[in-house]
Amino acid sequence: MDVSGQTGIEFRPATHDDYEDVVAFTRDTWTEMSDYIPDVYHDWIAGENRRTLVADTGDRVVGIVQMVLLSPTEAWAQGMRVAPEARGKGVAAALTRRLFSWAREQGAVVSRNMVFSWNEAGMGQSRSVGYEPVTEFRWLHPDPVAGDLPATVGSDPEAAWSFWTGSKAHAHLGGLGLDMDESWALRELTPEMLERAAAETALFTVTDAGDTRGLAYRTRAFDRDGESGTERWAEYGLGAWADLTAAETLIQAVAADAADCGADRTRLLIPEQPRTVSDGAYLRAELGDNPDFVFAADLTGD
Repeated sequence: MDVSGQTGIEFRPATHDDYEDVVAFTRDTWTEMSDYIPDVYHDWIAGENRRTLVADTGDRVVGIVQMVLLSPTEAWAQGMRVAPEARGKGVAAALTRRLFSWAREQGAVVSRNMVFSWNEAGMGQSRSVGYEPVTEFRWLHPDPVAGDLPATVGSDPEAAWSFWTGSKAHAHLGGLGLDMDESWALRELTPEMLERAAAETALFTVTDAGDTRGLAYRTRAFDRDGESGTERWAEYGLGAWADLTAAETLIQAVAADAADCGADRTRLLIPEQPRTVSDGAYLRAELGDNPDFVFAADLTGD
């Protein structure tokens, strides 16, 4: 099978009837962790502002990928999977080209995706279809601890935005934070998102002598299956701070908020910078084992 000429293969929207074929080649995608697609497939393809394509040989589906519009100009690609027997034959590139065209038609000027840093095949595939590396982040997992918020913690969107745009975290992450609606998706953090977090979830700003020194915002709280049963998670789309004192205060605020949400576990996105990551280690907050890489493709050309 070589689809460089697209002979004998159809690229079409995914349907619910494709489920068994898709599960067959995504059930064991990685040895390091389980794939989410088999668990969420039916809801995943039915969401709004998205397009999910499959590669269909006529006998079976051998590839899938999804693109979601996160803002009027930003698209997010996810769920790229190709059956083992179809890899290296142009399936991923053909699917990606079609979704790039769709995103352009919707007004998007950039498409981004995320690849685990241990996923060599995923990184190579992303580069081969036009994505370039832009940043990396890591998860920090503070333990939920019940208590009051520190006195120096507020919830001021304007102060958060002022600190964010001048911070080293902003420069490292290229202005990106977790989207408020689409899980595992990063987009440009805007003043409107900070205002929404303050009103709907939680926004934390750390001040010292009137200066803002850190910020975090909660994207969602959700339940997922864990080793000992269902676990409640609180997720925070960004943790940025100017110094170790602000880091400690912000982590305390996240821990208290997570406990208030009834969470068993947390995850807080932080830039993969030696100072920031080692701050988390110094403060004895659990660190994710590996960073994650974000890639971007310019959609303004042909």
